[in-house]
Amino acid sequence: MQRPASHQPTTTAATEASAAPEAHTTAEYAVEIQGLRKTYPGFALRDVSWRIPAGYITGLIGPNGAGKTTLIKLIMNLIRKETGEILVFGLDHERHEKSIKSRIGFVYDTPLPYSLLTLRDYAAVVASFYPTWKRGTFRRLAAEFALPLRRRIKALSRGMRMKFAIALALSHDADLIIMDEPTSGLDPVFRRELLGKLSELLLDEHKTILFSTHVTADLERIADFVALIKNGRLLFSEPKDELLERWSIVKGDGDLLSARTAGLFAGLRRGRFGFEGLTDAADRARQLLPGAVIEKPALEDIMYYLVENESHE
Repeated sequence: MQRPASHQPTTTAATEASAAPEAHTTAEYAVEIQGLRKTYPGFALRDVSWRIPAGYITGLIGPNGAGKTTLIKLIMNLIRKETGEILVFGLDHERHEKSIKSRIGFVYDTPLPYSLLTLRDYAAVVASFYPTWKRGTFRRLAAEFALPLRRRIKALSRGMRMKFAIALALSHDADLIIMDEPTSGLDPVFRRELLGKLSELLLDEHKTILFSTHVTADLERIADFVALIKNGRLLFSEPKDELLERWSIVKGDGDLLSARTAGLFAGLRRGRFGFEGLTDAADRARQLLPGAVIEKPALEDIMYYLVENESHE
C-alpha cells in the first residue's frame, strides 16, 4: 500500500477539527497544536503551533533541554498545559483522553515501572488495557528481539528494556506511535532493525510515528518530516527532503568573508584555516565566493548551525 499524498506541514496555527468525538475518528493530521505554552523555572515552551501529518514519520530534533520531552508529555496529557489547544486524531486531548490513548503506542526513555515483574507478566498487565492487543504480534516481536520473557524487568540491560518497551508499543495496533529517544542505549545492529520495522508500519497509510531523538542520522534513514525545537520554540517543521535540498554547507578561506558575504549564512563558524557555514543561497554563494567548496549538509549540520545562530541572536 502506498503512502498517502504529500501534506504541507506548517508551524502556523492549526485549524479547529470538526470531527465527531468517536473512538476511531480519522483526521488529515494525527496531531494539531495551536498556541501551546508551558513554563517551568528557567524554561518555557512558548506559543508552539505545529501539525503532524497522518501516515508519515515525523522526527523531532533539538539539543538537550530544548523541550522535546515536555512537548511529548503535553501531547500525551501527562502534564497540564497552561494555554493552547492540542487535538489528537482531530479530538481534544483532554476531553477524549481515554479513546485517544487507546490508539497510541508510547515508548519513552525512562525505566519501566513494576520492575519485579517478569516480562511475560508485565505484558499481560499491559494487554488488559488494550482491546486491540494482538498476542501473536507480541510473541513474534519477542522472538525477533530475543526477549527473555521469564526474566524480571530489573535484570534487563538498558537496551533490552528499550526493546521490550518497543515490542509493547507495537503490539496493540496503535494508529500513532510516539517515541522519545527510542534508540538510546541500543546497539547499531538493532537500531538498523528497528528503523526498518518502523518503515514497515507505514505500509498502512493510517500509521503515524513521532520520533524524538538527538541522533539525527536515524531520522535521515526513515523520516518524512523533521521539526527542530530550541529553547522551547519550534524553529521549523517541513519535509526532510526539501530541508536537505534547500540548505548547503559552504567551506572556504577566511579572506573570502566580508560583511556582505557573511550575510549569506544562517550559521557561520570561523577558524584558523578558514570558515564553514550554512546557507540557503548556494547559487549566490558560488558567485560571491569563488573557490569555496559547496556541499550538501546532513541533518546534524542543519541543526547545529540553526541552533548556534539562535543562541548567538
